[in-house]
Amino acid sequence: MAENANDFPTVLGPDATFKGELSFEKGLRLQGRLEGKINTPGRLHVSKEAKMQADVEAGSIIVEGDVKGNLTASDRVELKQSARYEGDLQASKLVVDEGAVFSGHVLVGPDAVKAGATHAGGAQRPAGQPGGGGGAPRPTPTGGPQPVKQG
Repeated sequence: MAENANDFPTVLGPDATFKGELSFEKGLRLQGRLEGKINTPGRLHVSKEAKMQADVEAGSIIVEGDVKGNLTASDRVELKQSARYEGDLQASKLVVDEGAVFSGHVLVGPDAVKAGATHAGGAQRPAGQPGGGGGAPRPTPTGGPQPVKQG
């Protein structure tokens, strides 16, 4: 997927910190720190140097930096090689590069986003607390985050 400046007209720079709820229409490139909630039909790109603790509902999400929280994408989530992600993920499509670190639960497929609220708890969990909120008990991963291996 080729990216250009028009894909991400909003940029939260490397020296910026944002706490609260954020919404936008097209795209946001996060280079700084964000804590809270994001809701957008557009795209979110969490750059390599960024740190985010948030629950996100977006069209598509690209993660290169550190993210804690629950991610829901109506289209796709991409975890790049430098990504470190902890939380529950729901998306129609998931792309994980070799070297990405992911700890949490995942629900992927054409019906994942629609069915997600009943299966994975969706937005019922607070940011940074995967598996929290009500629902049935789930197995807990052991040994902490592990690199994703392909092949």
